[in-house]
Amino acid sequence: MKKIKLTFSKKILLLLFASMGFTILFSSFFIDYLYSKIYLSSIEESIIYEGQRTASHYHYGELSDEIIEKIQWYNIISEYEVLVVDDLEQLSSYFPYKVNYETLVDADDRETLESGTYVVKEGFVEEFNREIIGAIFPIKGEDELIGFIYIYVPLAALRDVFQESIPILVFMGILFFFTLFFVMNHFWQSIFTPLKKLQQQAVEVSQGNYAGRLEANSDDEIGQLSKTFNLMSDSLEKQEERKKEFTSNIVHELRTPLTYIRGYTEALKQKNYSTDAQADDYLTTIEKESARLNKLINDLIELNHLQENFYSLDIQPMAIAQVLFDTIDLFSIHLDEHALTLELDIQEDLIINGDAQRIQQVFYNVIDNAIKYSTTKGTVYIGLTEKKDTVQFQVRNYGIVIDHEDIGRIGERFFRTDKARTRTTGGTGLGLSIVKEITRLHDGHFELMSTKTDGTTVSIQLPKLKEEV
Repeated sequence: MKKIKLTFSKKILLLLFASMGFTILFSSFFIDYLYSKIYLSSIEESIIYEGQRTASHYHYGELSDEIIEKIQWYNIISEYEVLVVDDLEQLSSYFPYKVNYETLVDADDRETLESGTYVVKEGFVEEFNREIIGAIFPIKGEDELIGFIYIYVPLAALRDVFQESIPILVFMGILFFFTLFFVMNHFWQSIFTPLKKLQQQAVEVSQGNYAGRLEANSDDEIGQLSKTFNLMSDSLEKQEERKKEFTSNIVHELRTPLTYIRGYTEALKQKNYSTDAQADDYLTTIEKESARLNKLINDLIELNHLQENFYSLDIQPMAIAQVLFDTIDLFSIHLDEHALTLELDIQEDLIINGDAQRIQQVFYNVIDNAIKYSTTKGTVYIGLTEKKDTVQFQVRNYGIVIDHEDIGRIGERFFRTDKARTRTTGGTGLGLSIVKEITRLHDGHFELMSTKTDGTTVSIQLPKLKEEV
């Protein structure tokens, strides 16, 4: 059996029609309830009250002609039909009709009446062509029953009871459905128009077109959905741009060493060199470019692992100053080559919880960048100080000033401030990306500032080890 699939709009329509049907059904039941519970109950209570009061007036003596005349006079002024008889046999001659196609008084009714209790009779009378409700009341004498009073009234039809109310009900019903129509139409437009646009835009996004945006003028759920969709489109558009830039960057980074390796390998195969020393230079270049290519691949793998939290850090209390001193010692030759002066401000008693190997990698990458981009005979400042509940590591140089619009992109894959990508500084463009990820994994904070007067400063704050009481 094929399963019926309903769209969201059809479900809303189905809900609307179901609500209308339920409203009509409820109204019918409610009117029937008013008829049966209020109208019929009030008539029955009134008949019982009048019957008991009338019967109680004639509890003495015999059922004389005077008493019968008084009851008949009451019959004239009353809205009810009142019959008075000496015995039940006479009642059938005064009221020769069947109620619900049965005799008015059966054996059980006789027994009840003879015990002095009234009997309520309700049902359809074919001769009247309508329902009637009535009651038979025994009249007690001094020693025995002296007669019976039968009070009944034909019931008004349902439409008669609510005759005055029907125009109001019809008017209110029409007004209700028109109001419901306009409300639902506005509701329909406010929901499905944005949803259709959202569907169209989703198709555009699925085809790679991220430029379109949805109007989000309302603050309801649809408006919030449109705003969220716009944010998603923005994010996808930026990711697409970064993807293209990443592809371009990695092609550039891979092409250069591969070109060198291929060129010098071809030269060696064809023996296009004049001396053995020149051949050794070719081999040295191939070796350097292979190492650079290998470092690029390793850095990419490491960065991916850091971003995907594949690495489990070996977190232990560590004397961070000692790690920094060991890292600085690795740059002594580079400092001499650039004739740089090192300015240190290091507190040696600082302790943090961290992975010593990863923290040293942070120090190395930041200091390496500071030396590469420093001016010759300049100064490199390295600080490690306590700042509230953190340990702050700072490196400052006075080399190339980073443009303000580039500061926010520092740490992106392959992003470099030297747009020409000269090979004088080397590197893969992934160093600070790795620094930011390691800092994040240590619950730290990375910040970079660059001005002509104050130079370029990298600040990294790491949580200090809390003393246990």
